[in-house]
Amino acid sequence: MSFELITIPCLSDNYAFLLYNVENRSAFLVDAPEAGPINEALNKNDLILEQIFLTHHHADHVEGLSGILKKHDALTVGAQADINRLPKLDKYVQAGDEISFQKQIGKVFDVSGHTIGHIALYISSQNVLFSGDSLMALGCGRLFEGSAEQMWQSLYPLLSLPDNTKICSGHEYTENNASFALTIDPENPELVRRSEQVRFARSKNLFTVPSQLGLEKKTNPFLRPFDKNIRKNLNMLGSADTEVFSKIRSLKDNF
Repeated sequence: MSFELITIPCLSDNYAFLLYNVENRSAFLVDAPEAGPINEALNKNDLILEQIFLTHHHADHVEGLSGILKKHDALTVGAQADINRLPKLDKYVQAGDEISFQKQIGKVFDVSGHTIGHIALYISSQNVLFSGDSLMALGCGRLFEGSAEQMWQSLYPLLSLPDNTKICSGHEYTENNASFALTIDPENPELVRRSEQVRFARSKNLFTVPSQLGLEKKTNPFLRPFDKNIRKNLNMLGSADTEVFSKIRSLKDNF
């Protein structure tokens, strides 16, 4: 069995993702920002939508759901912790649960911080993490509901995933994230190189998502509060990782 991944731009800067079985055309959708582009991608690629996984309750991740379900009879899945704020779904999951799609097993992570009850899905056989608005390309989601400590506790376990894991995050924020990252980590040659690549890609209107975890580990400041150069630049050499992470998040909020 071989699988392919389609990144679908929606709304002004959102992404949805379709993972599909090349042989039988069965598809798995992550997030539903907008029905039109998603239905179009399903039709264009002759796909049969089997499941829809929602990462969190925000409107720009779920408001296309009804328009998709009008045309496709798919099983809907979301977080048990968010049952009162998500649309009515078929199945609710929590951290540690597994989701099966075409014999591929996905593991559910609790990545609360951006929202409480935010979940991510890691499918090891496909080297992919659907992270929604938790871990993002060169960034992380703004803390609308959770604390900095909670977000760091959500992101830290992701560091142990393989470097070749594709990070499928929910927005095209990478250029702004890169500009910010350079303000606190300007001596990082990998970050300087990546920032130039991101600027070039966006000038050509190319996607910068999915990104790769190995590159995020080297360049994303939200995965590196323990980095000595970042700590030195923030004058926080003796601080705890959580305190540095919190400082980085507050600086980004005001960037």
